[in-house]
Amino acid sequence: MKRLQTAAITALLAGPLLVTAGGATAAPSGPGWQQSVPFTNVVASSPTTGGGYPVPPGSRVPVAGTCREGPFNANHSESWLAVKPGSEDLVGAAKYFFDKYSTFYMFYIGAMQMPGGSPSGNNQVQGYDCLSTGTQAMPPSWTDTTDPNADFDTKGRVYQTMLPFNSYFDASRLHPDGEIDLSYSDDLGRNWVKGNGGVPLEPPNNASALQLGHVEDKQWVAVNHIAGNAFQDHVYAAWAVFNGQSIKVRMAVSRDRGDTFDKAVTISAPSQVGPGATYVYPEIDAAGTVYVSVVSFPPNGGASTIFVARSTDDGRSFSAFVPITTVTVPPGEVYANTRFRSGIAANLAASPTYAGHLYLTYEDWDTTTSQADVKMTQSTDGGATWTSPVLVNDNTDVGVRTDQFQPTVAAGPGGAVAVAFYDRRQACPKDPSVLSADVGRTNFCIDTSVQAYKDSGSGAVAVGANVRVSKDTWDPEQPAQKLGGLSQYPCAGATDPCQRGDGFIGDYFGLAISAKNIYTLSASTHYPSGVTADEGGPIYYQQQVLATVPRSGFGSGY
Repeated sequence: MKRLQTAAITALLAGPLLVTAGGATAAPSGPGWQQSVPFTNVVASSPTTGGGYPVPPGSRVPVAGTCREGPFNANHSESWLAVKPGSEDLVGAAKYFFDKYSTFYMFYIGAMQMPGGSPSGNNQVQGYDCLSTGTQAMPPSWTDTTDPNADFDTKGRVYQTMLPFNSYFDASRLHPDGEIDLSYSDDLGRNWVKGNGGVPLEPPNNASALQLGHVEDKQWVAVNHIAGNAFQDHVYAAWAVFNGQSIKVRMAVSRDRGDTFDKAVTISAPSQVGPGATYVYPEIDAAGTVYVSVVSFPPNGGASTIFVARSTDDGRSFSAFVPITTVTVPPGEVYANTRFRSGIAANLAASPTYAGHLYLTYEDWDTTTSQADVKMTQSTDGGATWTSPVLVNDNTDVGVRTDQFQPTVAAGPGGAVAVAFYDRRQACPKDPSVLSADVGRTNFCIDTSVQAYKDSGSGAVAVGANVRVSKDTWDPEQPAQKLGGLSQYPCAGATDPCQRGDGFIGDYFGLAISAKNIYTLSASTHYPSGVTADEGGPIYYQQQVLATVPRSGFGSGY
């Protein structure tokens, strides 16, 4: 996400990847974790090929008409995860960076097939590049697709709201800017088809990729997979449209499994949420009620406000947006020590078990201690009232305070709820994947942690303490290597070298709960690729790692 920079919000195959991820039969708690549970890790991303654009020397943007086949054997950043109802079948989606051009922010959405929870293959999502469309014309060929998201219906079809766009750096002559589409797959993400008869849900105009008006971003999808519900298998696509200093939240609904969509409507009123509402998350509860959360950014800085609205009539109308809590982001949207930018501020989940039960997690910057925490609030009355926010991370830091950030929340069968987040409580280990300058540094390297909750009808209650679900702590300053003279570090600012605040590890990551397991799909630079760096040795790209955490590890009844 965050295709636009903050200023726009306020002013407006070289070799095979080594996938030998070890499993952990009893997760080492590490310093700061009070308990452990069994889990396994496996690298879900793997090399593939597809269509993409090279960036010519001396430029930060590609040239129209130069799309070609090439490798997706570099960074795999930012992800989402969906589980097919009643199964352990998973589909993951992530940003696959093209060829050697990570420093210029060149990527497409890729899909990962995981039948039975085991990664088996991955590919570029078709329909937005010159190879799968058979043309260099723009559109349907685009330089990028962004913001992975996915959700299943009850018949095994998985959907994704797509945002194709053209690179907007420097004096870009590429056009149009972007559009919103819906794509679906009936084979766990191997093959994708454009829904709505191939017609965009939010069509492009012919303006340049540099435009500040009518810029689409922050899109998401939710599907009603409540068996027997009146709105079963209805699809809800939501997104934001940036118009200078105002932002509209839009939604389109399909009632025929993605074949057609009603005309998109604006569901956010500036009088309720202000002009800067974005980070759109639709969710559906056990009664089929549709909820949408947004974060409203004040025009002059300061704390932002999270709002939630609901629809009980299949997305035809929405209640007023209710303010839930405020959230503060790090200064400049960047953390201490490292270059990567902060991510999406909040995430919403609705219970498939209990009607009206909602769970909202968010990252909050403490201006007194200068570090980030993860918090959660919940509602048991359809969003009318909310509990006082509680702290999710339970680390006890000694000396340097550490950041916990980019939280995501999921609700699964039988009242299971979980919050996952990136965690810097453990110092950087001595490991070939960790840069020598970073070994021993605190509040620097990253793990993935999970906090389990159980909702038995009166709201979610914490089950035990935070648990670590990443076997290996990873260095976010990797990859520090070069290929073909170019930095391989992914850079949202499209510069080489990448500036502080422009580094990219993704703005969020995936979490899903099945009847048997909690799954996370998160980034790691621990695993060496098969690509040899200019300096010699492997490049430590960002990869997507699937953690499988049996629910039984949290005790009987969970």
